[in-house]
Amino acid sequence: MNALSYNTERAQLHIPEYGRNVQNMINYAKQIEDRDERNLAARAIIDVMGQLNPHLRDVEDYTHKLWTHLYIMSNFEIDVDSPYDIPEPETLRERPQSMNYPRNTSRYGHFGHYAEKMIKEAATIKDEEEKTYMTELLANLLKKNYLVFHTKNVENSAITSHLRELSKGELQLDDVNQLKSTNTILKSVGVVPKKTFKKHKSKKRRK
Repeated sequence: MNALSYNTERAQLHIPEYGRNVQNMINYAKQIEDRDERNLAARAIIDVMGQLNPHLRDVEDYTHKLWTHLYIMSNFEIDVDSPYDIPEPETLRERPQSMNYPRNTSRYGHFGHYAEKMIKEAATIKDEEEKTYMTELLANLLKKNYLVFHTKNVENSAITSHLRELSKGELQLDDVNQLKSTNTILKSVGVVPKKTFKKHKSKKRRK
């Protein structure tokens, strides 16, 4: 009886997405002595790789990527005539440079950096009509951001107070009724307001 072969006992796959059969095909193609026959085998393997990963067709220059994968899976040992430059192993092993992410600080995290930045810009508006419009707009934005962050009610007076503070007294909403209701805001952002239900004691059924 032949002993079973387990994947844990086999060589590790360079790119597991293609499966062990494709890896075995590449290993076999490496050993073909006739160059023309080896080239034909390589192109046939490329076709199979493309069929197994049709999503690569959406990638720009996907054929180039398939040939790169072929070289990687052959451990860069297959000698074939590729339509592209043979990739250097060192370049593929290079780690991408770390990106610098902007670190913006907000006085009130629940309002957000951009909301506070908009308030500072609006505070410099000279046209009174435009300034009044922006005051109401930003007050509702602050309330929405607060509710999304906390998902609980907030006093309108607290929102107008924060708006006045962040604008250094330049933006003042005199009528708090201009702020949208909590339920309206929560529904607009896809949050269902919590309803209160009265608890009823269940009556035991008489036999």
